[in-house]
Amino acid sequence: QVQLVESGGGLAQPGGSLRLSCAASGFTFYMYGMMWVRQAPGKGLEWVSGIYSDGVESYYADSVKGRFTMSRNNAKNTLYLQMNNLKPEDKALYYCAKDTGQGTSKEYDYRGQGAQVTVSS
Repeated sequence: QVQLVESGGGLAQPGGSLRLSCAASGFTFYMYGMMWVRQAPGKGLEWVSGIYSDGVESYYADSVKGRFTMSRNNAKNTLYLQMNNLKPEDKALYYCAKDTGQGTSKEYDYRGQGAQVTVSS
């Protein structure tokens, strides 16, 4: 069955960095687009970034553009999110999710359990 397991969350100071990883299994990873979504306390899910199946193109929400970088290693079935210049408003539970197709439709059919990111001084 499809499994997505996030790691790398934690506490960072404003302006700091964290790197999230997502280990994928149970499906043909290189054939699907992937995305990161997040949920801040008391708010709904927010799409953060998406990447095509081949990893060539990635897209970002305006709120994180220029600060976050998404990448993937298809040989290792792993997805990454490098988060720099973190802000308190980035505090959220971050989920990796499998797109329904090869691109970045922003529609997912599976997501992981989430990794908590807290930004505080």
